[in-house]
Amino acid sequence: MTLHAPPLPPALLARVEPMRLSLQAAADRMQESLIGGAFSSIARESGDGAAALFLPDGRLAAQANSLPLLLGALGPAVAAVLARFPAAEMRPGEAFLLNDPWAGGAHLPDLTLVRPAFHDGALIGFAAASLHHQDVGGTQPGSIPPDATSVFHEGLRIPPLRSHVDDRPDPGIAALLRANSRTPELLTGDLGAQLAATRLGGAELARLAAREGAGFAPLCAALIDQSARMTEAALEALPDGTATWEDALDGDGITAAPVPLRVRLEKRGARLAIDFTGTAPQTAGPVNAAPAAMMAAALFFMRCLAPDAPNNAGCLAPLSLTLPEGSLVNPRFPAAVNARTGTVKLACNAILGAWSRICPEAAAAAHAGVAAVLAFGGEDGAGRPFFLTEIVASGAGGSAAGPGAGGLSTDVGNARNMPIELLEARLPLRVEAYGLAPGSGGAGAGPGGRGILREWRLLEGHGTVSYRSERHATRARGAEGGADGAPSRAWVERADGRREALPARARFAWTAGDLLHIETAGGGGWGRPGTAKNTRQAPTDGESHET
Repeated sequence: MTLHAPPLPPALLARVEPMRLSLQAAADRMQESLIGGAFSSIARESGDGAAALFLPDGRLAAQANSLPLLLGALGPAVAAVLARFPAAEMRPGEAFLLNDPWAGGAHLPDLTLVRPAFHDGALIGFAAASLHHQDVGGTQPGSIPPDATSVFHEGLRIPPLRSHVDDRPDPGIAALLRANSRTPELLTGDLGAQLAATRLGGAELARLAAREGAGFAPLCAALIDQSARMTEAALEALPDGTATWEDALDGDGITAAPVPLRVRLEKRGARLAIDFTGTAPQTAGPVNAAPAAMMAAALFFMRCLAPDAPNNAGCLAPLSLTLPEGSLVNPRFPAAVNARTGTVKLACNAILGAWSRICPEAAAAAHAGVAAVLAFGGEDGAGRPFFLTEIVASGAGGSAAGPGAGGLSTDVGNARNMPIELLEARLPLRVEAYGLAPGSGGAGAGPGGRGILREWRLLEGHGTVSYRSERHATRARGAEGGADGAPSRAWVERADGRREALPARARFAWTAGDLLHIETAGGGGWGRPGTAKNTRQAPTDGESHET
């Protein structure tokens, strides 16, 4: 049973909503600072970063409206810092850095900076910012090798450490980071953007603490309590039940054998249990997802239950999350984890699919659940190096409300499109096609959204591409009589006309004249085509029952 905070004194009750709005605005301003100040395209153009504010005990106070995949991992990162550095010993101007998947991180390119905030000499909370860095070492440019079999293949692993004193980076740590990156100037610039964002967040917290005085801490606690109560009330109003959902990844990057993922939801009153028991053991390849990464899927879903609740840790109060140790969703060291995005997105789809069996009125067809990630690296015709990472979205599932959106970054994804003009300005590439993949959305009364078709031609020089995607061998399932979405597909067309098909995870070399073509999967259709109402068909796999 959730232990709720004591009632606020009447004088503070009128301050709850202004405090909620102030905290949310502060988190959003942090996000704007983070992305606006970033140097690398993956952050500045695609928005691959996240910011949030925390209380002194590590509970989430407010998070920016940004990227759920990174937001969900910020809480474990703050907890990891507190586990290693006692809060009582922290000082103003310090900041702490990490990316270790076994100490609050998700995968190595996502560096998280945590900076304590003070007012009148007292610790009042933390500002945290995570950002996907262009390169942190490893065997391949971009630090996302699709054939990695160990975290040691993926780059520099950073346990929680004190990286800044007096808001200045430790010279030794800064030198170590630069020495292990193929893009040291970008890494330094992006870390500077993270520091600026967390300094801004700390200043915002201090301003609020000065404004509210002794009421600051009780108001923050009341907002977390309010979020918990609203989430519990939303669950209480919905039917009880138990349901499972099963899906599979397209191999692990080492073999093409499917990697099963299974989730079981049990909803009782105001409580919800999400259990991934039955999911495949951890894999040799890099599709494993650390607990911090899986928390992103859970936090995303819990926020969906009561979207009007304050955007803080309270939404997690009704949740029990089970991630079996040694499995795909909680691997043991030193598992490779760089491709965890596909696993987390598949987990989101599975949670939503199981939930649709408990609460059919909230159902939609499955999203494609694909975020194709490409890391380009090489040398142009003059021998100058180039590096860039791009994320390509897919299709959303249709629903009773209408068609699914095409080319949309769904669930834990929220990355933006990489502009063609920027790609062509920074790389010796030409984008020869870009649009929605024809016929990729599942047919239905509410058709599935289409995936994206994109082509890149290398104009000069040579290089390598790391490609990771999903749904090459599976499809996003339709619902209520709707058709499944089309799978993803990709190939390289060599300058001499030869075509080489690519699996869901691949690494290949290319030279001037070669063309890369990808089509991401479409979302499932909802409802039988040509009808306005669903057919209430039973699910085609898994099991469900209500009690």
